[in-house]
Amino acid sequence: MPKKISNRRTSRRQIRAALRTQIALLLLALPLASGVRAQTASPLTVERIYAGPSLAGRELTDIAWSPDGSRVTYLEVGPASGGLRPEMWIVDAATGERKILLDQDHLAKLLGPPVSRGQQTGLGRVTPPSYFWSPDGKAMLFASASELVWYDLATQSSRILVRAKSPTVADDEGDDAADLEDPKISPDGHWVSFLRDHDVWVVNVATGEIHAVTEGGSEPVRHGELDWIYPEELDLHTAYWWSPDSTRIAFLQLDERPVTRYPLVNQLDPRGTPTYERFPLAGDPNPIAKVGVTAVGGGVTQWMDAGPDSSSLLARVAWLPDSKRVAIQRLNRAQTQLDLLFADAATGHAATILTEQDKNWINVSDILYFFSDGRRFIWSSERSGFRHLYLCDASGQLITQLTRGNWEVETLEGVDEKDQAAYFISTEKSSIERQLYRVSLSGGAPVPITHEAGTHAVVMAPSGCAHFVDTASSASTPPHEELDRADGTAEAVLDDNHVAELDADHLSPVEFITIPGADGTPLNAAVIKPPDFDPAKKYPVLVHYYGGPGAQEVQDEWGAGTDWEIFLWHEVMAQKGFVVFTLDNRGTSGRGHAFETPIARHFGAVEMADQLAGVAWLKQQPWADTSRMGAWGWSYGGYLTGYLMLNAPGVFRAGFAVGPVTDWRFYDTIYTERYMSTPEDNPAGYLESSLLGKADALIGKLLIAHGTDDDNVHFGQTVSLANSFVRAGKYAEYQIYAGRGHSLGDAEARVHLFNRATQFLIDDVKGP
Repeated sequence: MPKKISNRRTSRRQIRAALRTQIALLLLALPLASGVRAQTASPLTVERIYAGPSLAGRELTDIAWSPDGSRVTYLEVGPASGGLRPEMWIVDAATGERKILLDQDHLAKLLGPPVSRGQQTGLGRVTPPSYFWSPDGKAMLFASASELVWYDLATQSSRILVRAKSPTVADDEGDDAADLEDPKISPDGHWVSFLRDHDVWVVNVATGEIHAVTEGGSEPVRHGELDWIYPEELDLHTAYWWSPDSTRIAFLQLDERPVTRYPLVNQLDPRGTPTYERFPLAGDPNPIAKVGVTAVGGGVTQWMDAGPDSSSLLARVAWLPDSKRVAIQRLNRAQTQLDLLFADAATGHAATILTEQDKNWINVSDILYFFSDGRRFIWSSERSGFRHLYLCDASGQLITQLTRGNWEVETLEGVDEKDQAAYFISTEKSSIERQLYRVSLSGGAPVPITHEAGTHAVVMAPSGCAHFVDTASSASTPPHEELDRADGTAEAVLDDNHVAELDADHLSPVEFITIPGADGTPLNAAVIKPPDFDPAKKYPVLVHYYGGPGAQEVQDEWGAGTDWEIFLWHEVMAQKGFVVFTLDNRGTSGRGHAFETPIARHFGAVEMADQLAGVAWLKQQPWADTSRMGAWGWSYGGYLTGYLMLNAPGVFRAGFAVGPVTDWRFYDTIYTERYMSTPEDNPAGYLESSLLGKADALIGKLLIAHGTDDDNVHFGQTVSLANSFVRAGKYAEYQIYAGRGHSLGDAEARVHLFNRATQFLIDDVKGP
């Protein structure tokens, strides 16, 4: 779903890397501000948010540990590295000493010129790693779309392992298979694998010999290559996996031939040239998935028996430590049953080890850890209503539940097999925070490791989890990094990232509160007040939300749920006299599975009821002028804006919707059917949730923004609603961004969008 970049089930390291890359591209699109402003109070502007130097400060990306956990490297981007060109730093974990390993010029030669990934969602929403440590810690692999380069750390010499093919003309699928994608180093360090021409290839590190491991791949039948929907809606980031002994590769085959080819038309081309996206609409066929295993030398593929139902979703694949079996997580199409299968790599025969069932839906997780002895594994489940960790034996039988309570485990960050402990990020302290904890594998209460209030994302060292890099932030503090020992004591500050200009701008604090929802459920909310707030005065209110599953807006984190630019735009609106109010209704994440499920089979109604409960709370506040309220959201939030404006007319003077879904029949299978079932099974739910039949109810002003190249929520969604308004004799305002995707991801477009939104809300909500 849109804004999946904020999905809590995606690795926060990958999310941050993607955001930072996007931010760098945004800043490149506008000229830098003329130096850093004088450190005096000044109004924040939309132009300043998207100009340089970045108000997010310095950014550390691509954090990676050496295999023995003794060193950690990262790329540093920002003022300390002279602008937007990164340099690579290396830190000694034992001493905290850090130094530059590769300067800007040297690193640029290894990585090649930056390649824009456009404004794609799907796999395009996650920026791939740019380098990898070799298993022996003596070399690194640097990856770009055009070259894979092996760099020897001792001699500081490099050699090109493989170059991409000569550029070719993309076909009407937008497909240019000449690029090198998804590189990996084999566990023994002898091979480097990569994707080309829709197949898996390997190159011998010592000899440079290159050959294909799979054969017959194509755009409609992909071998080891992801499509659009699997990464977007199942958060799968690769489609092939090395066996631990480096002799075989398991890969996902995705047969896209049954899937709808949706045209994305280049509106800036006078000829209207289309490219085609494989996009299965709700109720239509999904890609047919199979798991194959083949030897590194190539040869006959052994297909794993994942059952006779070709509509099943193969959501996760992993090798067991013995290199003889493959673990496959299989979802039924309704996503109400998840089976963990162990398949024999030699014969393909599979057995079901355990099964999870839920009458509403199953959320897939990345948490699955196999112990090196092959006798136990750690599994996670939401069977209690909250995601927790479970220790199982090799047959899938429960040994012990490791965590429990009315809070949830978000990620498993590491397992120390020697000391028999697991490290995980959870909401145990608060549903609006994320902290690192340690729990003994024999059970007992979890021990907090991080303590600074806010949100922590960590990268644990391998080989015993002796250290970790902690990226911490809060609603008032941009991300900053330090190197910590396993007990949480600091080894070294890597980046304090203090942005003095934010101090000078006197940003209003974010106030976190709890209010009752429509059914009495306590809901998390946040308020930003004008900097000169006077409780005796009345202020117009801007209500913001996402509202859908898989995201959380109210969190003590820099740019929580959205991104920091939107957070700062809320500060702009506060400086212009608005109170900005954000509420996480039932159906959003961070509060456990039971908190999500009230929205099952009917999008819109529960979300609206809770948002209107937020309005009721605002009406009780003496400072809130609820006769002057506006509402806005992006993506699912854009859908919810339309739903509120058409189902609760008159509550808001104006609504601002970006990239909205307007009818769920036009969205994809895996996301929509997870919550709504199919249009055939739930026609009443689809009809009630649609905006198209309610256009005549519009009373207030509505501003809709959409990119014509949106590959996620297609531009046709807005066109359909516009046609409904024509038939109803109603009027909305449209801001069309030609050639832009779902994020409208360039600074020029975003400055234009938020300047227009600012004036729209001042004119139609705040008024004279």
